Amino acid sequence: QVQLQASGGGLVQAGGSLKLSCATSGRHWSAYATGWFRQAAGKEREFVGTTEWIRTRTYYAESVKGRFTISKDSAKQTVYLEMNDLKPEDTAVYFCAAGPWPLVRSVRYWGQGTLVTVSS
Repeated sequence: QVQLQASGGGLVQAGGSLKLSCATSGRHWSAYATGWFRQAAGKEREFVGTTEWIRTRTYYAESVKGRFTISKDSAKQTVYLEMNDLKPEDTAVYFCAAGPWPLVRSVRYWGQGTLVTVSS
């Protein structure tokens, strides 16, 4: 019932910024929390952060808190992940996902990943 399309990945230097987008669609796109996960080569998928369409609350992993910010635009049905002060360890494929709050272990829908590469 929910489709997600992540975009905006690319190559960026350490210390730089990048903003990812997750366009949502489907009959009940606003009924779920929407967030981000990432997976680096050779590592397990890691939770990044979550937000909701109705409430203003957000939830971030400790590894990105203070550097990454999730925002949303209901008119565009799009969730964003603004990444600042990027580090080489942030290099990963980033996925947007939707499901019940807080989403960490409750994902119901996955989007296609977008690759973020941070060079040193």
